[in-house]
Amino acid sequence: MIDRAKAFLKRRWPRLRLRVILFAVLFFAAAMPGISAIFLRVYENTLVRQTEAELVAQGAALAAMAAVNWPGAPPPPNSSPDRAEPGYYAPEPTTLDLRTASILPERPVPSANGKVADPAATRVAHVLDPVIERTARTTLASIVVLDGYGVVARGYGLGGDLSALPEVREAMAGRPRTVVRHNGDYRPSYAFEWLSRASDVRLHHARPILVGDRVVGVILLSRSPRALFRGLYEDRGKIILGVAGIFAILVLLSGLVSRGVTRPIEALSAASRDMATGHGAPPETPTTAALEIQALYDDFRAMAQAIDRRSSYLRDFATAVSHEFKTPLAGIAGAVELLQDHGETMTPEERRRFLDNAGADTARLSLLVTRLLDLARADMARAETNAATSILAPLRRAADAAVGRSFKVELRVSDETPLAAVSEATLDTVLSVLLQNSRQAGASVVVVTVDETPDTIRLHISDDGPGVPTADRGRLFEAFFTSRRSEGGTGLGLSIARSLLAASHGAIQLVESDAGAAFEVTLPRAA
Repeated sequence: MIDRAKAFLKRRWPRLRLRVILFAVLFFAAAMPGISAIFLRVYENTLVRQTEAELVAQGAALAAMAAVNWPGAPPPPNSSPDRAEPGYYAPEPTTLDLRTASILPERPVPSANGKVADPAATRVAHVLDPVIERTARTTLASIVVLDGYGVVARGYGLGGDLSALPEVREAMAGRPRTVVRHNGDYRPSYAFEWLSRASDVRLHHARPILVGDRVVGVILLSRSPRALFRGLYEDRGKIILGVAGIFAILVLLSGLVSRGVTRPIEALSAASRDMATGHGAPPETPTTAALEIQALYDDFRAMAQAIDRRSSYLRDFATAVSHEFKTPLAGIAGAVELLQDHGETMTPEERRRFLDNAGADTARLSLLVTRLLDLARADMARAETNAATSILAPLRRAADAAVGRSFKVELRVSDETPLAAVSEATLDTVLSVLLQNSRQAGASVVVVTVDETPDTIRLHISDDGPGVPTADRGRLFEAFFTSRRSEGGTGLGLSIARSLLAASHGAIQLVESDAGAAFEVTLPRAA
């Protein structure tokens, strides 16, 4: 099922540009405050809690005034209380949350059961009446004063009983309580008011009047909270300014993303297409691009240069191979053609000479093929992981194999030479090539010394031969370049040695010498 759904989405997934995806992400991030304000009721909850806090403040003030004016209440103390005493300040937090609060039915009409309000509550309500009137005129709150039994002493339903309401029962028990009830007088004014849960509700706050530790009455306040659209309208200036600021930042971020990501990627894509057709060149790295994009440009340029070098190498290599193979093949073809045309009239010595020439050319072709395979393996070689080789054993093996009647190798190497991060096979091949070249050049003595640095081991290999002509030094490591072709040289030995060393992060170079030829082989030290 999941695989089918993925396949369905892949078939119908739209092809989107990167700039469209990034703009959509930024736009959604910018719209999140508005989405949370409307659908997650964050802003609406704030409006409701603000209304609750206002009712709590009004109720606390009126309840305190009623308690001070209650008949028989003890007079307030003459001395001021210690406000630094812990627990003196007791702020009352809001408790309502529209997402979880239960909305109760509309407050019923006080039941007329013939009860009469407590005369003390009626007297206090009469004293507070001017204050309540002026307060309600400003705050638009409905304020009802109840006695200690829930009978209305002032306000709508005078003499009626509201003791059955849960908020009133809580207040009669000495605990303030706020509830949310439907507003029966509400009539929708806007088409989208259904989005606001606070549009048709009214907050009811009941607060006890305490004289000492005794509940003598209740202040019951109610008011409609600011609905979502009314709050948005009243705060329209701030909201418009915020929306404008968000969109200005969105435009700025879109430009930043465009200059830092999308434009450089599009330019790199266009350059790739041009280079694929054989035109164009690697583009310059944009200074305004992101660091990762700049690194991508640098990697692309390095890859293009490597491909160009490899293409040039392959082109030159193919030309050299064609040239190297053409000479012995031409010799073999010529010998075969002469033997076919004049073999019967040739003397045995002439036939033998042509056959020997063909055999020599065949042997050279075989050697070329072998060395080409060695070069291919060297070019494809990879460094061994955690290689750690002592250079003494390969040096001694190569010296023993090269020593002859008129050729010797002097190893001026300490037994405490550090380990090199190169395989023994690589060292064997490189040393064999260098010693064989010295012997073929006519040298009689080769001297090997070792220098150390904190990161490398340097082998200095010098001989007393004729040296390398100045004109040949620049081409010495080129494939197929040799000054002893007539002696069977293929010109691949030094190329193979260089490729093997490069694969192990080493190097080989020709260095200046007073006499003969001198090479320096640089090897990385093992960790």
